[in-house]
Amino acid sequence: MSRDGDEHRPVSRVRVRVPSKINLFLTVRGVRPDGYHELVTVLQTVSLYDTVTAHVEGPSAQHPAGRRSMQLDFTQDGTSGVPDDEANLAVRAARVIMAETGFGSATNGCGPTTRLHLDKHIPVAAGMAGGSADAAAALVALDELWGAGLGRARLRELAAELGADVPFCVSGGTALATGTGTATAQVLTRGSYHWVVGISDTPLSTPDVYRAYDEVATPSEAEPDAVLQALRNGDAEALGDALHNDLQVAAEHLRPELTERRQAILDAGALGALVSGSGPTVVGLAENAQDAVRLQRAVADVFDRVEVGLSPAGGPDVWRD
Repeated sequence: MSRDGDEHRPVSRVRVRVPSKINLFLTVRGVRPDGYHELVTVLQTVSLYDTVTAHVEGPSAQHPAGRRSMQLDFTQDGTSGVPDDEANLAVRAARVIMAETGFGSATNGCGPTTRLHLDKHIPVAAGMAGGSADAAAALVALDELWGAGLGRARLRELAAELGADVPFCVSGGTALATGTGTATAQVLTRGSYHWVVGISDTPLSTPDVYRAYDEVATPSEAEPDAVLQALRNGDAEALGDALHNDLQVAAEHLRPELTERRQAILDAGALGALVSGSGPTVVGLAENAQDAVRLQRAVADVFDRVEVGLSPAGGPDVWRD
């Protein structure tokens, strides 16, 4: 088995482990003419992962001409709330890259089959880009498996067709995103950051949160400068003070218990805490790894599940068989 960075060679199976994300900063500048919200956000990957495995089987599996009749099969580990049809972003990502490469363009149905399997651990509809991460993993896995040679830059362009966080998830690390969230620029970051991640089993719909934001909030003038400076300096205490999310007021409007849960993390001694993205996940910044474990224990009864994560967690990690 070979890891990402090895010299390219034909492969029969590709496994991509992709991290989740948190929003260290998010402001909503208003509603665009196309109906989407204008955002400024600082994104960072954190070490909660999903894994997408892809392999090809059947006739002409290794022949590009035969792949014009490629079929797609998607399975997942049965996690509640994850669709296994075209509503799944990973499936949609596979369709996008099939259209880009011409694989699956014939309709005789007698070609090889690409099988995608999702092993899901990132919580669903939780403000941690789980669906976007899966889409990014599918793009990376199929580019590698099929030897398409599209590269990460082109994959990010295709990712922008799928959703706001998908281009970031293709790259990972830390980024400043603007527009609808698809335009990203990598951000200089020093040090690592330790988080307690409070997870709720009941998901929260992103469209519902944006609708609530339009009802109960106003566009923000907050700027990401303090967050960016803290990241450049590797200053966890300053980062904790600078954490900001405009959507938090909307998420807490829909789920008032999130206010108490966020406060519980702060009362336990976190450097800062906020709702991640559209929620309902609440993250708290710890001083170090030992403090993160202490915080995890302190708020274990407040959430349905509490994880400890490290950021930045890089981008998609590729294994080839």
